[in-house]
Amino acid sequence: QVQLVESGGGLVQPGGSLRLSCAASGSIFSIYVMGWYRQAPGKQRELVAHITSSGSTNYADSVKGRFTISRDNALKMMWLQMNSLQPKDTAVYYCTARVATMVATDDYWGQGTQVTVSS
Repeated sequence: QVQLVESGGGLVQPGGSLRLSCAASGSIFSIYVMGWYRQAPGKQRELVAHITSSGSTNYADSVKGRFTISRDNALKMMWLQMNSLQPKDTAVYYCTARVATMVATDDYWGQGTQVTVSS
């Protein structure tokens, strides 16, 4: 009953930018930490960045200074601004959130959005 939907992926040249969005919907009482993970072909899924409900952020070393995570609690939205993209950033990007409903608190995942950095 909780859905996370990502959008904004695509093909971009090295050095370019993309902005990913994640929209949460459903029977949501509260959203705690939200985050972005990515998974490249043949590799394990890895944390890109996460943000708490109060706005505290944490980034993987590989994206520090290039990516910015943000959220709007009222809109139940999260974004990932990605600048200076490199081919190594190519992956499927997943949105995740720890969500409290009236029944339980669980971790939810989106379906993923493909980001391809190539010339």
